[in-house]
Amino acid sequence: MSENLMDELDFSILIHLQEDGRKPFTEIAKALGVTEGTVRNRVAKLVADKTLRIIGLVDPHRVGFDAPALVSVSVQPGMLDAAVAEIKSLPEVSYLLLVAGEYDLIVEVMCRDREHLTDLITQQIHKAPGVTHTHTLMILHTYEVIQPDLKLVKEGKKRGGEKREVTSQK
Repeated sequence: MSENLMDELDFSILIHLQEDGRKPFTEIAKALGVTEGTVRNRVAKLVADKTLRIIGLVDPHRVGFDAPALVSVSVQPGMLDAAVAEIKSLPEVSYLLLVAGEYDLIVEVMCRDREHLTDLITQQIHKAPGVTHTHTLMILHTYEVIQPDLKLVKEGKKRGGEKREVTSQK
């Protein structure tokens, strides 16, 4: 569902699910003044069009991934699709992003230990087609895993792209 096809009800449902992904549709419906079937149908559409994925997020350290990391990856021009296809197939990959800046990709990986992380980087990521350079940041502690407040999207729309005047004070 593209942003234009989402209405206030969709956003309200998403906000309820962000608070508690297991919240019963009956509770959401009651809070929003609609039927349970409406909520169920809206959620099904949001899932079908990949606007929403309902998953259980885990703290990597608490489940045994003692070497989670963020790997920045540089890729040769023209080789991005091949590199992405190879890297996203790795079971350790939990997040894969195309970024602007010094690197082309940011890859979040979950590894059991430093040896596993070393093997993943040197034997798999470095050998992916077109990969020229990596930079790894090992995650030492996860303070919180959260999603942004969806109300921020609506606040930006209300402002309508208005420009703010910046004044300097001497």
